[in-house]
Amino acid sequence: MSFKRSLYALCLACCFVFVFSNSAQAFCGFYVAKADSSLYNKASQVIIAREGKRTVLSMMNDYQGDLKEFAMVIPVPTVLKEGQINVGDKAMFERIDAFTAPRLVEYFDPDPCVERMVALTAVAEGTVAKAGRARSVKKKSRGVKIEAEYTVGEYDIVILSAQESDGLEAWLGENGYNIPAGASRALKPYIKQGLKFFVAKVNLEEHSKAGLSYLRPLQVAFESEKFMLPIRLGMLNAKGDQELLIYVLTKSGRVETTNYRTVKLPTGSEIPVYVKKEFGDFYKAMFSEQVARENSKAVFLEYFWNMGWCDPCASDPLSPDELKKLGVFWLKDQNKPITGTFRGRAVRRPGGGPLPVMVTRLHARYNKSTFPDDLRFQETGDKKNFQARYVLRHPWKGDYDSCSAEKTENYKTRTRDRMNKEVETLATLTGWDTGAIREKIDFSVVKGSAGSSEDKGDWWKEIW
Repeated sequence: MSFKRSLYALCLACCFVFVFSNSAQAFCGFYVAKADSSLYNKASQVIIAREGKRTVLSMMNDYQGDLKEFAMVIPVPTVLKEGQINVGDKAMFERIDAFTAPRLVEYFDPDPCVERMVALTAVAEGTVAKAGRARSVKKKSRGVKIEAEYTVGEYDIVILSAQESDGLEAWLGENGYNIPAGASRALKPYIKQGLKFFVAKVNLEEHSKAGLSYLRPLQVAFESEKFMLPIRLGMLNAKGDQELLIYVLTKSGRVETTNYRTVKLPTGSEIPVYVKKEFGDFYKAMFSEQVARENSKAVFLEYFWNMGWCDPCASDPLSPDELKKLGVFWLKDQNKPITGTFRGRAVRRPGGGPLPVMVTRLHARYNKSTFPDDLRFQETGDKKNFQARYVLRHPWKGDYDSCSAEKTENYKTRTRDRMNKEVETLATLTGWDTGAIREKIDFSVVKGSAGSSEDKGDWWKEIW
């Protein structure tokens, strides 16, 4: 049995407190593109809703193999009751991914001949658990105890406790869970901590009845003092680097990792207009460059904001009902209409106004050597809004009939300087060659003064 067809993920859980709040910071601009999880062939996604000691953890699987080979093993702090396990909605992952995704915005230079202020307006673009018994398992315990068994949706689930990692590894193998080599070593620290193990397999009959072509997210709810996310188990059968996106929903305060650096991605950078057609390529190159600069040992902040509004919006904010599906259990009467605006700006949530829910989006690329330990987190006092946001500024392309020659030349000189800086910025962010970047830019819109002898040919290319 190859690793590719072995256990999908001895993966993610035991996750804890994230807390936020809002701080007004208007970015404006016209949203034109976003860099969501679809940029990556395989990206694990986890959503954590946390308040006090209570955690709701949602996990999206990107497994694409034979469903008979799928299994997931998750350390959890206690024996979960059937009501603490739910099958979630894949669409909610797509919604929160789109809402928090890094974004591209654009501005258009106003007519330089008109003496007035031009304001740009932000534009946005916009289960009941089924009772049942899991399949029977062999009686030989090997120090492993079945604490509970459930069938929830299309998943057969057992909750295990274990005395020794070797015994747990053997038990899993004997009972049809195709685990990769090295599982015993990875399981040992969790057994020492007294954690239980949430083990899920696909119930093929229930999956067929549901008519699904994919695996729906699993959700678990529990209480714990600890604030961490085990990732080591998920690396047992992984080949190469892994992408992990973590969305955390809490009331206030940004979250960061304590045992790895948390780095804010470059944001607000002005880059050449042509990137609008290549934003996905740009973002992947930019992210890879930042990972390399941190020697692959950092977690990156991509977004931190209130869930009730955005500026500019890469997608509509999630509704209170959608947030409740993701485990936000502290919302009350949030569907009641609210009049007015938030800090003088229109908001996009039905009813208006911010919500008592903040979201932090963290992005990690890691492997066994770069991230040898599980992720541990802390709530910070930072309440300032943040988004990975990149800016296009379109030069004026109209006529200069009402401009003096001096004003025309001044505008074109400033714009040429700006475009030159955009080239250098893009090269620095991505590691791309400046010459290759310049070949894609149309400098003709800001070549020499209107009517001058220099305003002919491709002379401007020589000065870049």
